[in-house]
Amino acid sequence: MSDQSYDNIPRATSESSDELDSLPSTSASTTSVSPSEEEWQSDAEREWKESLQQLELLLTMVLVPYLGKYFGRKAAYWGWTKYMEWNYPVKIEITNPGLFKGIGAVEAAASL
Repeated sequence: MSDQSYDNIPRATSESSDELDSLPSTSASTTSVSPSEEEWQSDAEREWKESLQQLELLLTMVLVPYLGKYFGRKAAYWGWTKYMEWNYPVKIEITNPGLFKGIGAVEAAASL
């Protein structure tokens, strides 16, 4: 290749390098923290982020589906009950679960 193909590439000028040299460096920070403290802080921050990620996974993969299943069934049962009461207006006054199970056991024994 010839040198002419490189003519379009911008070159660093002394003006742009002066601008870069004038930028503040990271080592000139106002707080003096020892390397071991910086390492401890970065480790603590990393562990904190990992803990948050684990908590997020727990919520999205365990708690949300379980609660969705529970409240979904409650809503379906409530909706089906309302539909059946509207479609077939029969009044059943059994509100005690023990009595309901007892009546079912008596009916099952009577059918034998």
